[in-house]
Amino acid sequence: MQTTDKVLMVRPIRFAFNEETAGNNAFQQKAETEDAVLEIQRKAVEEFDSYVRLLRDNGVEVEVLQDTPEPFTPDSIFPNNCFSTHLEKDKDGKNLRTLVWYPMFANNRRLEREKLKNALDKEVFDKIIDLTPSEADGAFLEGTGSLILDREAKLAFCCASPRSSENVLERWAEKLDYEYFLFNAEDEEGTPIYHTNVMMHVGSDIAVVCLDSVTDIEERERLIELLEENGKEIVEISFEQMHSFAGNMLELKGKDEDGKPCKLLVMSATAKNSLTEEQLAQLEDKVRIVAPEISSIETAGGGSARCMLAEIF
Repeated sequence: MQTTDKVLMVRPIRFAFNEETAGNNAFQQKAETEDAVLEIQRKAVEEFDSYVRLLRDNGVEVEVLQDTPEPFTPDSIFPNNCFSTHLEKDKDGKNLRTLVWYPMFANNRRLEREKLKNALDKEVFDKIIDLTPSEADGAFLEGTGSLILDREAKLAFCCASPRSSENVLERWAEKLDYEYFLFNAEDEEGTPIYHTNVMMHVGSDIAVVCLDSVTDIEERERLIELLEENGKEIVEISFEQMHSFAGNMLELKGKDEDGKPCKLLVMSATAKNSLTEEQLAQLEDKVRIVAPEISSIETAGGGSARCMLAEIF
């Protein structure tokens, strides 16, 4: 299964610019005054609640976890980095649910896990994979920020960065029986892109990719080849569109206006507004676009619509 109709989201209470992650997340912007910080928090809650309503109106089951003031976790609104869930079949055709916990780069992001564990306690998993001990070795892999999954092909795409270690990636792939493609991606200034989900999205039929960020021609050609081999139609985005979060998308199962099942493609309003008419037509031929307005969250947190969704399979 490439997609699910259930997600977990974390409602913010002390959402703020995260000093610990700013060093390698060029998308974050810091508020300069205390009043601005408080206004960002207010807007973040407002945007979050509207986003949840929009998803539910489109047939997505949303479990909301209310964040707590302590411990202080300014990025808890982005739970997809901490864990992922997977639904596989064993040799007898029985469904098996797997939960994976990931090693996080920032100390204050590691504190998010206990809150999430409480929320996931009611879920029943057949297997739990804990990769967090690698934090002690300075090796990280930040969930579906680092990993873009073609779940049907059992293939993971990952761009190398301080937050994505090949050693951890190799262990992850072995435990989940996946293949992976590790490549290098940079912005226009030559700065490594910190999370793969900044520059690409893979759905059941379409892949959205900033190919210009993959500067090694052989790696770029191999990336294209792997996507096309697995039946993905590629929608190429520019650096400017990438900076508008157009690579940060997630396909979900939902319902259309008539209540019939459909494929949803979730992206922010910022991302949607950056796309051309041709790109939108290409996407809308396959999916129904859902685009929440979350610009305050994007500005302070450096993450967008996909980062706020942790898929539950």
